Amino acid sequence: MVFLHPEYLYLLLLLIPLIMWYVVRLSKTQASFKLASAGAFKGMKPDLRVSMRHLPFALRLISIALIIVVIARPQSVSSWEETETQGIDIVMALDVSGSMLSQDLQPDRLQAAKKVAAEFITDRKNDNIGLVIFAGESFTQCPLTTDHKVLLNLLNEINFGMIEDGTAIGLGLATSVNRLKESDSDSRVVILLTDGTNNSGQIAPLTAADLARSYGIRVYTVGVGTKGMAPTPVNTPYGIRMQNMPVDIDEKTLTEIAAMTGGQYFRAQDTEGLRQVYEEIDEMEKYLISVQNVTRRQELFLPFALVALGLILLELLLRRTWLRSIP
Repeated sequence: MVFLHPEYLYLLLLLIPLIMWYVVRLSKTQASFKLASAGAFKGMKPDLRVSMRHLPFALRLISIALIIVVIARPQSVSSWEETETQGIDIVMALDVSGSMLSQDLQPDRLQAAKKVAAEFITDRKNDNIGLVIFAGESFTQCPLTTDHKVLLNLLNEINFGMIEDGTAIGLGLATSVNRLKESDSDSRVVILLTDGTNNSGQIAPLTAADLARSYGIRVYTVGVGTKGMAPTPVNTPYGIRMQNMPVDIDEKTLTEIAAMTGGQYFRAQDTEGLRQVYEEIDEMEKYLISVQNVTRRQELFLPFALVALGLILLELLLRRTWLRSIP
């Protein structure tokens, strides 16, 4: 049994001054009679009522104590938990190049990717998750952490222009592997999202994939963008204009990266398709975690309240009948 408000149990200390008050009051209210001789009462023993004269006060003390227990809200708690692992380590590598501003996904590829990634993070409460961004170069936006509130804040801060433009897929993957290689987790995963082909960086994508394989890291690759043309903001002499640009995703390389590391390649042509990709990845990795928490609380105050009420009624009955006293 536990108490929802255990601090109220300190009120039981008030019974001490109440008992002291009763003792002092009793000593000052002793009745006396002047008799010529007490011989007639010699040998007489006090009857049961004399012995039970303190019973009403005892009943009052017990009822007050029970009322305090009721206020503290006693409860029974049944809890069961099963945990097979502490979760897995995941690094999300996100392309933030200029082509991610294309609006075939709404409002654009980058914002759609951030929104769906946030939903994925929220659902993976038991995992260490980190965040790497890449364009012409790459860096770690957030190291592996279980503080998903901080991670979501850093994800929200990602925008185009944070780093030099380009698409360094190999460098982004290598940075992700570097974040996972020292991990002690039984399962380490990279989710790499891009919308283009590798055209920057000093590390080739397949070289980075081989590095990931050597450390036992699975890589899920995601190509984002519709097939054909996509409206993309382009700098012109008249300012930024929207133009239809060809969508060029190196699906062959992304598929090879996934195959080399035991992962899988996905293609997302719209926001809903991207959400389905993350849901599939979530299901594929879910077998690595088995965490079940069941907590059930049951209120136990009613029996205490009924007993307290019964004792109060019994005290009132005794004071006015069998144990009635004359002031």
